Amino acid sequence: MTLHKFTLATAAGLLALGASSSSMAAPLKADLAKSSVTIVFKQMNVPVEAKFKKFSPAIDFDAAQPAAAKASVDIDIASFDLGDPEYNKEVLKKEWFNAAQFAKASFVASAIKASAGAPAGSKYDVSGKLTIKGKTTDVSFPLSVKKDGGAQVFDGVLPIKRLTYNIGEGEWKDTSMVADEITIKFHLVAN
Repeated sequence: MTLHKFTLATAAGLLALGASSSSMAAPLKADLAKSSVTIVFKQMNVPVEAKFKKFSPAIDFDAAQPAAAKASVDIDIASFDLGDPEYNKEVLKKEWFNAAQFAKASFVASAIKASAGAPAGSKYDVSGKLTIKGKTTDVSFPLSVKKDGGAQVFDGVLPIKRLTYNIGEGEWKDTSMVADEITIKFHLVAN
């Protein structure tokens, strides 16, 4: 047996052993066609909603053991869609998202806890690290979880301030045109 075949056989054995372990929960598979990541902001005091067309969530969640849950999402910044090709091109520039240098935004959960007073298995408090445009901060937000047939549906709303992440540099730091407050909304459906 060559070293390459031995390595492959060993890796396959470890994977099989890991898959048979009852203490490990199987990660959920996101249904991206039914899932969404959107943002809402105000431009000249008028609410504007935009979406990210490409994102990759990773969810390992068991309502019976929320403290053991793991969740993360990577967002493709170039997939940002304001509904107009010219606006889309503008927000990818250095002053806004600087997609050439910072192609991805990400969130990684560090703690998921059942919300006090909520019905069991329905509401959670999530904490973690949000990274946008190379800036990482600690964030927290409420999460609701519900069953929909065989799927689990995760909904959350995370308010942030765009200037914290240098979104809108130079003349765009002025918040009279585009407000500092942004709401990130996500709706993830997973099996």
